[in-house]
Amino acid sequence: MSSPDPVEIRESHLPRLTLRACQVAQMAAQSLADGIAQRNSALWEDIKMHEEELDSLDRQVNEDVTNALARGSGPQARELLACLKFVLELERVGDLLLNVANRLETTASRLLSRDTQDLARMCIIVTSMLAGVTQAFSDRNVSKALEVLKADAELDRLRNLIFVRHIENPEAVARHESFHIVFMCQALERCGDHAKHLAEEICHLVSGRSVRHILRDRDLPDEQVYVERMRKSGTNKL
Repeated sequence: MSSPDPVEIRESHLPRLTLRACQVAQMAAQSLADGIAQRNSALWEDIKMHEEELDSLDRQVNEDVTNALARGSGPQARELLACLKFVLELERVGDLLLNVANRLETTASRLLSRDTQDLARMCIIVTSMLAGVTQAFSDRNVSKALEVLKADAELDRLRNLIFVRHIENPEAVARHESFHIVFMCQALERCGDHAKHLAEEICHLVSGRSVRHILRDRDLPDEQVYVERMRKSGTNKL
């Protein structure tokens, strides 16, 4: 019996490495949320460590996916490409979280309570979205992925509140660190966008269909969904 090809061994670990990247991004977001809430700058080092691990995972998955696709993986190609997309998105999340942490390192002591609370809340939502992505990818769960998409609305709402407070400033109140706060909330909102992209990728990986089509089916009555599927399968004779 021939021994397994080294590339095949690495290829079989790609989903595991991708899941690890999900977990690392989630831990980075949690560290950021805790750091803001506790005003604990020691946690910024944790975020840097997580970002470095995400960089390493990105390089490893990128190299192994490229090698596997070059060998022609056939039916596994969709999963391999999903792993590659995941680490690219998650590596960017790590960069964004580290940028927020770096800004907080110099501004946290000067932030007003309301701004601190809103930024902490945004971090908690990002953490929850990444946790949902992790579970959805691990379980190949479309319903969990769709929950991640719904969570983004609250993140957008908080970003808009911060924008109104610091950019429009209808009360004409003197604000502190507005430039940094706006940048940080934009970065956290962008983290949510990356989590949404991952959730959409999970939907496609599991079902082979776009989120738009999945949501359309879920909005239809069960009878109509059944009839449409019968038509597509060619078994409906009506």
